[in-house]
Amino acid sequence: MFTSLVTRGSLLFLSCGLGIALAQSPLSSSSATLSGPEQVFLNKAQDRMPLTLDRAKKEGSLTLYSSMAPSEVGPIVKEFEKKYALKVDVWRSTSEGILQRALNESKAKKFNFDVVETNAPEVEILAREKTLAEFYSPHQADLPQNLIPKHKLWVPDRINFYVVAFNTNKIKREELPTHLEGFLHAKWRDKLGVEATDGDWMGAVINELGESRGMALFRKLSELRPDVRKGHNLLAQMVSNGEVPVALTTYLGNAQSLKQRGAPVDWVPIEPVVARPQALALSKNAPHPYSALLFADFLISPEAQTILNNLGRPPANVNIKSKLNNFNFVVADPALMIEEADKWNQLWSKYFLVK
Repeated sequence: MFTSLVTRGSLLFLSCGLGIALAQSPLSSSSATLSGPEQVFLNKAQDRMPLTLDRAKKEGSLTLYSSMAPSEVGPIVKEFEKKYALKVDVWRSTSEGILQRALNESKAKKFNFDVVETNAPEVEILAREKTLAEFYSPHQADLPQNLIPKHKLWVPDRINFYVVAFNTNKIKREELPTHLEGFLHAKWRDKLGVEATDGDWMGAVINELGESRGMALFRKLSELRPDVRKGHNLLAQMVSNGEVPVALTTYLGNAQSLKQRGAPVDWVPIEPVVARPQALALSKNAPHPYSALLFADFLISPEAQTILNNLGRPPANVNIKSKLNNFNFVVADPALMIEEADKWNQLWSKYFLVK
């Protein structure tokens, strides 16, 4: 499920199991044999941009479902709207909320969203439920190819790293251990926090350390009764205001954004650091297919990826040099995260949610 190989100093993603065939792509044929949005999405003609832009302007807008924080999605959308004079209607929620809404709409045959951008496991479920369509962008060549699933129904657009965030008014960096096992000391009781839905992170850590060592880590950690908060943005905010001095499962982007805005927050990549791709996908029933394609192309372009990096969000485009991934990490496979979800979520609930 997770590679034990890691890289230091660059976003060179090593093989993490996504080569496993989730399903043979039903869209591998020429776009000429397709119809509707899929024909639009797979147009590889070199002169497609003028036509795409002309049709997009006639559509006038698109709908994006995203779990990206407002402080990050806002600048991206603003720049896109300025560049193309198109309106982006954003519906924000958690990855779970996005998944449920998209599935419910699909069952009701109400096709509202054009683009979805959230955690890769949730987008992978949408792919398996046949709600997404393959799309082509020349910028896909600049993404980590081994992170693109064989069915090609989504691509990585940014990377989430689980890092340890701490309140700089309450904790000194030198006090922090170099490994998660260092938090098992009694001195950390009443100082730790985790996010309520991070069973997948626990599974990644256990797979990396080995079951015996990993299970012992979480069993002992649960005995310290860490504070549990629902929502990674909320958890980072709790670190900022000092309610949670140290958060073990903070998204790097959340911590970095607060740090850049002057909050008393910093973060440390304490091993093993788990990385999970965030996924970008298009609806196969997109109401605004030309606008959707333009937005997807923009989001993985150097322009938008640079904006993400400047906002503290580690980009997926390998041509964007970033200081936000200069540490050892292991990459989680979204497909296998889904398959093992029940196992780890049940254990997570037992250890951290049931009082």
